[in-house]
Amino acid sequence: MIDLYTWSTPNGRKVSICLEELGLPYTVFPIDIAKNQQYGEDFLKISPNNKIPAIVDHDTGISLMESGAILIYLAEKTGRLAPTDPEQRYRMLEWLMWQMGGIGPMLGQVHHFWKFHRGVSEYAEERYRKEAQRLYGVLDKRLADREYIVSDYSIADIATWPWISRFEWQGIDLGEYPDVRRWYLDIAARKAVIAGYKIPNADLEIPLPD
Repeated sequence: MIDLYTWSTPNGRKVSICLEELGLPYTVFPIDIAKNQQYGEDFLKISPNNKIPAIVDHDTGISLMESGAILIYLAEKTGRLAPTDPEQRYRMLEWLMWQMGGIGPMLGQVHHFWKFHRGVSEYAEERYRKEAQRLYGVLDKRLADREYIVSDYSIADIATWPWISRFEWQGIDLGEYPDVRRWYLDIAARKAVIAGYKIPNADLEIPLPD
């Protein structure tokens, strides 16, 4: 059994979607970041950076923070959702790191400055929205001749998809990125993705483009 400490954010959904895809049993412990529950002393013992998601795997005694590390751990634990071919494995890690270093932090800044604090800094709004558009363009080009980000559906897709699911927050028209749109909708239809998206809030529905 795995304990999952999470909230309804792109980073949190990465892990719940992965757990659903793998069919691993897990218990959800919601950490309401709007109420600063991530700063509680008990959670700090599991996640020294005070960020969700985090897991405790009672099978191995391992606890982990950071969504990318958790995805790699779960893939290696099960031997699934990661290529076994060495070159393809490095491609998967390459694009996973792209998400961790680009898509996540840059789109997060769009959420902060463009959605929640519009008008505070025109410079920041323009800078991060342009970077968001650039990153969508990179992903669209990557998906132009392949179904998934690497060879097969993998943790690289699982890491990236939840951030794209907030395209409305980013002021992005998925119609301008047809291959991202196609990839997004294909993944959105997966049963495990639908279930994982609703963790820990079962009332939320996956946003779909017009």
